[in-house]
Amino acid sequence: MIDRFFSETVNEKSGSSALKITEANIFVENGEFTEPGLIENIAQTAAARIGYICKIEHKPVPIGYIGAVQNLEILALPKTNDEIKTEIAIKNEIFNVTIISGKITCEGNLMAQCEMKIFISNQQ
Repeated sequence: MIDRFFSETVNEKSGSSALKITEANIFVENGEFTEPGLIENIAQTAAARIGYICKIEHKPVPIGYIGAVQNLEILALPKTNDEIKTEIAIKNEIFNVTIISGKITCEGNLMAQCEMKIFISNQQ
């Protein structure tokens, strides 16, 4: 659910990605990227961040699951051929739970934002 991951933005607390919306995307309906697609894109950006960190540290990449989405705001839906940019920030990490905030922009306009609770499995 992401086309590009910006490794230069990765640090202990953040990461970012980009996705060009295509008609073939399973979350596109009537020429628009739907709300579940926006949520999944935020989750995939968080997954790409931890995957990247694990790879450079030569650690196994964990499996994560969306546990909760809070304070979701959808301000607009991107259209086919738009490119969205997604930024995530780690708010808290406790045991196997990570709480992030995510925001999606398109051409500088805020499209969506939320907080997400991600559970990390002990399985690889």
